[in-house]
Amino acid sequence: MSELLKRIDARTKLAGSNKLEMLLFSLGADQRGGRQETFGINVFKVREVMRIPEITRAPDMPASVEGMVSLRGSLVPVIDLIKYVGIQNDTKPEIMIVTEYNGHTQGFLVESVDTILRIDWSAMKVPPEMLTVQMGGLITAVTELKDGRIVMMMDVEKILAETSNYADDAAIATLPPLDVGDKTVFFTDDSVVARKQIQKTLEALGLKSMFATNGREAWQELGKLAARADAQHQPVKNFIQLILTDVEMPEMDGYVLTRHIKSDARFAGIPVLMHSSLSSDANQQMGKSVGVDEYVPKFEPIKLAEVLSRLLSADKPA
Repeated sequence: MSELLKRIDARTKLAGSNKLEMLLFSLGADQRGGRQETFGINVFKVREVMRIPEITRAPDMPASVEGMVSLRGSLVPVIDLIKYVGIQNDTKPEIMIVTEYNGHTQGFLVESVDTILRIDWSAMKVPPEMLTVQMGGLITAVTELKDGRIVMMMDVEKILAETSNYADDAAIATLPPLDVGDKTVFFTDDSVVARKQIQKTLEALGLKSMFATNGREAWQELGKLAARADAQHQPVKNFIQLILTDVEMPEMDGYVLTRHIKSDARFAGIPVLMHSSLSSDANQQMGKSVGVDEYVPKFEPIKLAEVLSRLLSADKPA
């Protein structure tokens, strides 16, 4: 495991190249089907991998939340992914993956870790509908390895929203409508949970919206929008006034999408707002290097509203 841990650091060089590194892990073979599935999590979000430390049980927690552990003086919630996914086996998890999303740290219990896989985002495909239904919307992307295994990338935002009140709907309810005129935001995110919260936030702010579920789909839809604008002899800016994009998406990530947008004169004057749970300074700097106008952490609707107000007010007619 020590060699694996050494490779968890210094991954920012991949950002902007449409490449991804995933830590592969297993939750064990399900007694109902007998097949051991392979899952993946972005290495950018992994802080460390360790044997499971002593867990302090806590009352009134969801069934899949085992309790809390103390890591360097901080209490960290621990989620048993085997229980969360609903895998039925007699194997107890042995490994804890410590992850960070938007500055929030949590541990995920898994049966074992495998290796780190480097792959192009274009090889990560949108999961087929049957798998989406079977996994309850938990999977955002899939790819097939040379050995025939299917690797499934988990929607960690969905897990956190359902186990730790990660999605702050109460804050959205307090948002007043923005005084920025009639504006439309085009947004893209592969997480169902994230898309729902973005939609709720935009509706609370009185903004119209259009959306796509990954970077490649977003670029295709933006291309159609630009063609329609050209046919009507109007700038694209008359149809959408801001583009909001996630970073991690199958087929094309948010960095590459932003580079496409910023290098295409048809989208001149339309700000791009990056909205991601990759919260490190390095990721924010990478966003700026491809032309992102602002960078906002996910699941912070008040901060998102503030930035939307500023960017859209700059385009408000006098």
